Order: sequence, then structure tokens, then C-alpha cells
Amino acid sequence: MRNIFLFIRRYRTILTFLILQGVALWFLFNYNRFHRAKFLGVANEMTGRINSQYNRVEDYFFLRLENQRLNRLNDSLLNLLPRNFASKDTTVQVVEDSVMSDTTGKYRRYISRPAVVVYNTVNAKKNYFQINRGANQGIKDNMAVISSDGSAAGIVVNVSANFSQVMSLLHIQNSVSASLKRSGDFGTAEWDGNDPRFLILKRIPKTTEVKKGDTVLTSSVSFNFPPGYMVGTISEINFDNANGMYLLKVKTSANFYNLQQVHVIENLDYNEQVKLNAETKVKIEQVKKSPR
Repeated sequence: MRNIFLFIRRYRTILTFLILQGVALWFLFNYNRFHRAKFLGVANEMTGRINSQYNRVEDYFFLRLENQRLNRLNDSLLNLLPRNFASKDTTVQVVEDSVMSDTTGKYRRYISRPAVVVYNTVNAKKNYFQINRGANQGIKDNMAVISSDGSAAGIVVNVSANFSQVMSLLHIQNSVSASLKRSGDFGTAEWDGNDPRFLILKRIPKTTEVKKGDTVLTSSVSFNFPPGYMVGTISEINFDNANGMYLLKVKTSANFYNLQQVHVIENLDYNEQVKLNAETKVKIEQVKKSPR
């Protein structure tokens, strides 16, 4: 307390000046409309700037929650895309479909679930990433995984109770059926183990017109991926003289260096398609072996 009185005594002149200055300004701004309006304008400007900076800081700390909210919203919108539905052929007989359907006769073929990447590699020859969804959340092997911007990213290859291991497209043993958006010709997109930014699109015939910048999409002949999702764009055109096909260098649409929010897509017809494909191969082999 003694120090406070000593401080006031020492600086009494300055303190008296500041108090009188404050009183004078109060009278000036309170009883003079022009000066009051100017003061309020400056005060509002300063308050607005402070609030803007505060909101920026606050928004930064809530970015994670906002990203999760947007990912859930994107997932609900993905599930409404027309490509997720197909029409049943009822011209032969009327059947009761156990798959989700709507009043137009279309049934849901694909369903999407949101997930977060918790582990990722890009520098190995065989790259994987791990997501925080597993069997308890309905994830199964062979489900397709796309990035938050709708680009092909990988295939689920192993599932635990609450996590799943995804074979990235940056894996030398992985491939995705891809097609050229402009012509519809489809081939196989694979990674050659070199640059993580590029895939190689093979089996496109030389008769197809191809240009740099052409869009490459997932094709309609894939058991895993729905058609129409981005794979990338053509950055370089080469030829494989051994088979007369293109070797197209495709810049990936997905950013594998910053893979965070993803969507896991289930083909509800996957088991039926795979079973039919396997049974067909067996049947053909039996026909070949049977005497004629």
C-alpha cells in the first residue's frame, strides 16, 4: 500500500493530467455530435479489426471439427448421386427386391461411409494407409476408398474391429479400371513405383484419339469403384511398341501426400458379381475339358 501512495505522489502531475484529459474528452464526445460520430466510427473500426483477428484465431482451432462436419455432409451428398443407383429389369417377372429401392424402381447399388486416415505411406513400393473405420462400422475387404474431393485412392484389403488397412493406388500390385472421359475407352491404371504423383494408364488402343489434359475416370467395368470418379489427367503420351497400345502418364487427382478425410464405398452387388465371374471361369474350364 505504501508503494502505491509513493507511486501516486511521484507521478501525481502526469496522473492528474491524464484524468483531466479523459474528462475533457468525455465532455467533447458526449456533448458534440460531430466528434461523437467520429469517435464511434473509429471505435467501431478498431472493434471490428479486433473481432476479425479473434475470429481467425478461433476458426483455426475449430478447423478439425469443421472438416469432419463437411466430410459427413459430403458423404450424405455422395450417397444421393445417380451413379449409386441402377434399374431392375422387371419385364420378365415381378420380384420383391430386398435391396433399398425408391418409387421409380431404381435400387441403391453403392453406399458411402466417411472415415479419417490415421496412417499413410507414399515413399515405399507398396504403400498403404489406415482408416479409423472397421468391421464394427460395416467396412469389408475389397471396398473402394476415395478422397474427400472424390478421387480414387485405394482398396480395402484388411479389416479389424475398428480400423481398416487400405492398399493405396501407389502400390505396385494394385490397379484400377479406368476410362477416358472423352472417348469412353477403358484400360488399367497402375503405379510403376517411381513418382507418387503419377500413374500409368495401359491397354488404350492407338486408334483412340488422346490429348494431354484429357480426364481419366473410374470405369463402369470395375467391381469396386463406381464409374465416374476422378483418377487424374493425362500429362504425357507414350507408346508400347510391343503391343501397339498407349502408355499414358496420368497425374493423380488425389493428393496422396495429404490424404486426411476419405469415403469408403461399398458395391452392394459385389458378392453376386464376383461369384458369377468365378462360376463362369469354372464352367468354361469344364466345357474345355469335356469330350466333344
